Amino acid sequence: MSIPFSVLDLAPVVSGATSGDALRNTLDLARRAEGLGFHRYWLAEHHTMPGIASSATSVLIGQVAAATSRMRVGSGGVMLPNHAPMVVAEQFGTLEALFPGRIDLGLGRAPGTDQATARALRRSPDALSVDDFPEQVIELRNYFAEDSTVTPAAGNEPPVWLLGSSGYSARLAGLLGCRSRSRTTSARRTRSRRWRFTATRSARGCWTSRTR
Repeated sequence: MSIPFSVLDLAPVVSGATSGDALRNTLDLARRAEGLGFHRYWLAEHHTMPGIASSATSVLIGQVAAATSRMRVGSGGVMLPNHAPMVVAEQFGTLEALFPGRIDLGLGRAPGTDQATARALRRSPDALSVDDFPEQVIELRNYFAEDSTVTPAAGNEPPVWLLGSSGYSARLAGLLGCRSRSRTTSARRTRSRRWRFTATRSARGCWTSRTR
């Protein structure tokens, strides 16, 4: 049985290069990964880090999806506390409508940045706590419902993954009927990482995956 391999890309800006160089490198890497038979290509959200150019994650996902034809493309992940759930639903509903069956929405519950940047992203002095995350996920998924008035999110829900380094996300995924990915190795500041996904069934038919 073949193992489906995936790439996690941070779009690193190497010494002497520009952000444009880094983004073009991401597109080149995505094409190469698809040609080699990789199954999935995920991009990570980071902010105010001079060496990483993947901050506008949904925009870059659209570019990678347009530059490839078969490989799944998604976020690994979007840090939900940084964004209004409806905006994320609109962005990923648009991506799913344009590239049906190829988009993944990976969600994280940590800001992934410093508090000043998190406040600037949310435009609010009040930081969201971990306890708000389940409510945010539920709100987000409701916007994808067929009877939702949020277009083009309505009826265009991509597979939703909850990301984390502990059992919390896996348990929450089981309760909410999402997928979960547990990161068992630390991300390095390289162009890409290959991940092996080992899936096991969780509560309510949810898939929980461990990466190596």
